[in-house]
Amino acid sequence: MPNVHLTDPMQEYVQGQIQSGAYANTSEVVRAGIRLLMEKEGARQFYSLKSDLEKAVLETEKGKYSEFDPKTFEPDAFTS
Repeated sequence: MPNVHLTDPMQEYVQGQIQSGAYANTSEVVRAGIRLLMEKEGARQFYSLKSDLEKAVLETEKGKYSEFDPKTFEPDAFTS
């Protein structure tokens, strides 16, 4: 596990979290922070996908689409 350098304000915050009983040690605080970053990234990806889907729905409602032909998309799946 790599060593992590924390600024003085960060170290004070971590110590405050430990002293309050919210976390047992520095590692727990760092893991909690990383989990939040991972959740935030997941949310960003979700909202990006949601935006793309909303745009696709609008385009479809305007008639801007083409029929999907699964045989053209994956011809090998339809050979016997």
